[in-house]
Amino acid sequence: MRVLVLIFILGIVSVKPGISQNIMTVTGEQKISPVMTWLTHEHLLVDFIGAGRISTDDYDRNDVLQTMLPYFYDLRKFRVRYFVDATPQYLGRNAELLRTFSTSTAVSIITNTGLYGAQQNKFIPREAFDKSAKELATEWTNEFKNGIGDTGIKPGFIKIGIDPGANLHPMHQKLVEAAALTHLATGLTIASHTGKADGLWPQLAILEKAGVSPSAFIWVHAQGESNENNYVKAAAQGCWISLDGVGENNIDEYVKSLTFAKKSGILDHILISHDAGWFDPQKEEQSIRPFTPIHEKLLPKLKEAGFTQNDIDQLISVNPAKAFGIRVRKK
Repeated sequence: MRVLVLIFILGIVSVKPGISQNIMTVTGEQKISPVMTWLTHEHLLVDFIGAGRISTDDYDRNDVLQTMLPYFYDLRKFRVRYFVDATPQYLGRNAELLRTFSTSTAVSIITNTGLYGAQQNKFIPREAFDKSAKELATEWTNEFKNGIGDTGIKPGFIKIGIDPGANLHPMHQKLVEAAALTHLATGLTIASHTGKADGLWPQLAILEKAGVSPSAFIWVHAQGESNENNYVKAAAQGCWISLDGVGENNIDEYVKSLTFAKKSGILDHILISHDAGWFDPQKEEQSIRPFTPIHEKLLPKLKEAGFTQNDIDQLISVNPAKAFGIRVRKK
């Protein structure tokens, strides 16, 4: 009987091959559970006012709590354990607020380091333009080693962003290079706001030059790419493909894309999420999008389309654990 119990316990806690055993959450480092559900790209709060004007004085923490906690409580019935908050620095990243939500809901939240260059560098502070990729990487690595500010809270991935197009802005080239250097120093995964595939390939080229494997890179907002053959090309290089715009009214589009991924043999490179939330300090009335359409609508539709439970587990548990597990992935 004791042997059977031991085998059962080991089966529950063991990590599947290829998955790092550790992630970094706002409450500290954790061993990954391969059977728990992830949401890999969501937002608690986002403030689009710009790097030069952003301030935590623009909102009351209690207002944010009262507004957003019910949406987190909705996740309990779906056993969502890991919630990746994709809000970057200078767009409202607030590590202490995330920790409050995590301790209040028992959801493990992962925050980020990095800088977001999309929207013509509106969210890049002036001083960053004069810094080298190495200097930025040193700052981001320091956040991982010592914590964000004086909070002691450490980031669990690197978040950057670029504007569309194959010709990357020099600042965006620097962001990708800094992210590569930070990955090599920390093992943190790089998630880059990209959209269409034309902006993906130059980023992967910069990673290759730095010696970083595409398996350390998440192509964020890949649902914006209309040519699904580019998903196959990206997966062949090893990068993660994030279809992160699932909502109440676009379920059929995602069933189509995920069916294509399954038939193409690349389901093991796909991440799904909502890119939902979020509290906006610049709005008097909030309009929050829920974090539940994947479980309430998409997964039942996938099962109707012939997806097995193993397929579902691949998407919501196995792939995210592999993508966000902390380990250096060299080219």
